[in-house]
Amino acid sequence: MSGLLWRARLDDARTGIALAQAADIPEPVGRVLAARGVDETTVETFLNPTIRELMPDPSRFKDMDIAAARLADAVAREEVVGIFGDYDVDGATSGGLLQRYLAAVGGRWLSYIPDRTLEGYGPNEPALLALKEQGAVVVVTVDCGISAFEPLAAAKEAGLDVLVVDHHIAEARLPEAFAIVNPNRLDEDGEYGELAAVGVTFLLVAALNRVLRDRGWFKDGSRAEPDLRNWLDLVALGTVCDVVPLTGLNRAFVRQGLKIMGQRTNVGIAALGDVAGMDAAPSTYHAGFVLGPRVNAGGRVGESSLGTRLLTTEDRLEAEAIAHALDGYNTERKAIEIDLLDAAIAQVEERGGGDKPVALAAGEGWHAGVTGIVASRLKEKFGRPAVVIAFNKGLGKASCRSIPGVDIGAAVTAARQAGLLVNGGGHKMAAGFTVEASQLEPLGTFLMERLAADVEVAVAGRSYGLDGVLSVEGATHELVEMLEQAGPFGAGNAEPKFAIANARIVRADIVGQGHVRCILSGAAGGRLKAIAFRSVDSELGQMLLSWGDQPLHVAGYLRADRWRDRDEVQLVLGDAAEPV
Repeated sequence: MSGLLWRARLDDARTGIALAQAADIPEPVGRVLAARGVDETTVETFLNPTIRELMPDPSRFKDMDIAAARLADAVAREEVVGIFGDYDVDGATSGGLLQRYLAAVGGRWLSYIPDRTLEGYGPNEPALLALKEQGAVVVVTVDCGISAFEPLAAAKEAGLDVLVVDHHIAEARLPEAFAIVNPNRLDEDGEYGELAAVGVTFLLVAALNRVLRDRGWFKDGSRAEPDLRNWLDLVALGTVCDVVPLTGLNRAFVRQGLKIMGQRTNVGIAALGDVAGMDAAPSTYHAGFVLGPRVNAGGRVGESSLGTRLLTTEDRLEAEAIAHALDGYNTERKAIEIDLLDAAIAQVEERGGGDKPVALAAGEGWHAGVTGIVASRLKEKFGRPAVVIAFNKGLGKASCRSIPGVDIGAAVTAARQAGLLVNGGGHKMAAGFTVEASQLEPLGTFLMERLAADVEVAVAGRSYGLDGVLSVEGATHELVEMLEQAGPFGAGNAEPKFAIANARIVRADIVGQGHVRCILSGAAGGRLKAIAFRSVDSELGQMLLSWGDQPLHVAGYLRADRWRDRDEVQLVLGDAAEPV
């Protein structure tokens, strides 16, 4: 139904069998790992990633030692550190991590999260000067700042020492700052360029902790040296939600961080999980689709600071109140999203839909807080990079989402350099910008022309990758448990997908927000629950609802459904095909 060819991810099944035998792991796991490029030399690190083994010396990054020393001076001198964050999960976790560390070592700080609608993304001069007026001597920008040339120049002139901690694509020209820590600086080697901002912040905290230790800050016994591992839950949450590849150090951060999250030591994350009905061990699914959207909701339709406040509070009553507020904002966000998505889809289809290199939609009065989510939905529907722009009085705030093989961040940077944007930046898979209404048409032309060739190649190579073919009866608890050894899954480590051959639909109905739920039966009488999310208006959803009792090939992810007291296997449907 997707129009994609179903292909085996692993060209030669013998490779997976050989890896399974060599590593003494179940054969299905061997096949999955081999399909993702894991071999005998890397299998142990992949299955058991440790931060101790994979984390680099923070000093390898440009300006890291300068930034750490300046922060150590601020702690020792009792100077106020302004933390300028961002309203998304990566920004909230980055700011929250730095706040928690400074609190643990006796530092002083102020936190500032810009309003998405009124201020937009990144540092702005009035906010930086306001931090100075409130006593800040040093300002750390987390998950932002690499393209804030004018605001940082003004901050320097005002006497602020600004430390930029970012991961977005940098230009050859860097902003005026005391230090700029960014693995995507052009003078870095790029080995750690796929870290989320919270990962870069963790490295900064590790460097700062080392400087304070070397200076004897923890020697007299009045201050205990903090265990940085206790905050890996924040690192895992931000890493998953920023959709960076779960390979290498990112993989170790998430694997270990999910364990910390399961200990429920962060009262804010625990409260949010309770409000959301999370009663299973945390996984990347919970981080990305349960917790993340709610943390984001404050910045999208509510109060931008709520996410950071939730992640840093030690007051359980306050945590519960914020969690309920964020849950309510998330419900409001969903309603706004539905209306805007319908309008955006109609606009893209009027402009040629999937025949254009970029799915571009823009509207006056659209809610800027949901443009990122709507862009993601357009990307999924049309299989193209998507740009959604919300205009207000002639100025548009945009969110961009891309497909593998198409670097949207570089395109946005090029558009800004060409004078088409007020500001903008991002990374390969996501970006944002501000544009004047008069530049909308030339900007659209620029993006279409710049990305056309890359999109053509990326779309031509698209397929629906599968890790195996099963019967209904083969979708067992044991198989799911085996596959979990290859997790955590996410960007860069795709969750295993399987085709279920010749299934029959016993029952299909509509549940929740347009989901289609099914019960599948197999030739030997087995039963398997399945669900196709947000599919009721799609060809897949309509096919499932109307198919009848004929055999059908279906495909998707196998997941353990441990909701409340259940312990079942469920197939999350992504595609279906008529047997031929």
